[in-house]
Amino acid sequence: MKKYLIMASLMAATTLPAAAKTIADVTLSPSLDTQGQPLTLQGAGIRSKFFMDLYVGSLYSSAADISAEQVLSGDDLNAIRLNIVSGLITSDKMIDTIEAGFKKAAKGDYDNLKPQIERFIAVFNQPIEEGDQFTLVSIPGTGVEAFKNGELLTLVEGEQFRTTLFGIWLGDDPADDDLKQEMLGN
Repeated sequence: MKKYLIMASLMAATTLPAAAKTIADVTLSPSLDTQGQPLTLQGAGIRSKFFMDLYVGSLYSSAADISAEQVLSGDDLNAIRLNIVSGLITSDKMIDTIEAGFKKAAKGDYDNLKPQIERFIAVFNQPIEEGDQFTLVSIPGTGVEAFKNGELLTLVEGEQFRTTLFGIWLGDDPADDDLKQEMLGN
């Protein structure tokens, strides 16, 4: 009888959904649904600058144990979520930071991507407050949907744009090496 109770306990423990993870007072869901598919949290970390926490960056994927190369290849549905944890982040600062990230990630293709980048950066034109959440969904073969606090703001099409945007966090020369590794679950 004791053997059956132990087996039942083990089965129940392995079938329970993963617990939510908390980083910098931000509770991250173990999964999210987008495009009719569940995405699983791969990892998350804090983007800090000058010893101040700015946002929690997290990576969700439809594939398990995904690498940066797999995310950038665009074969799977993926999402990067940015939870703002600092009141010091303003719309202007976010736009400047994202634009600098595009220049670094695009290498020599920044000018070719400029119309798409400008369309995407418009997502940050509204005031940004501590607690805001931005979700960037990489849709294979289509581009990127950008949400703010669950509201779809834009769809920017183009594979090169999608790769460059996700390259800001997961490329060969990311904005923050530690955050990249944490988002990948390393």
